[in-house]
Amino acid sequence: MERYDIEVKTVEMLHTVFDPEIPVDIYELGLVYKIDVTDDFVVNIDMTLTAPSCPAADFMIEDIRQKVGSIEGVKDVNVELVFEPEWTKDMMSDEAKLELGFM
Repeated sequence: MERYDIEVKTVEMLHTVFDPEIPVDIYELGLVYKIDVTDDFVVNIDMTLTAPSCPAADFMIEDIRQKVGSIEGVKDVNVELVFEPEWTKDMMSDEAKLELGFM
């Protein structure tokens, strides 16, 4: 499998990770800032939270590690929480905004 294929499958997996308090996946919410697949097939993900004190952070990070780690060829998964730029509702996809009643 190639790096591009792993990146595509990573995005697919991130569409299955949800903040338990919000019925929209973290990718559509705009919480994922960066996905990088290294030459040795380690997936590095920079993401944020809707609020820095989100009680579901550990749950979501472990869910990401398990799901992305299950992709064939992935050697390891690193999830880094970042808070710059600060998340806003404008980062959500139109689909997420519609689902949550913001459109």
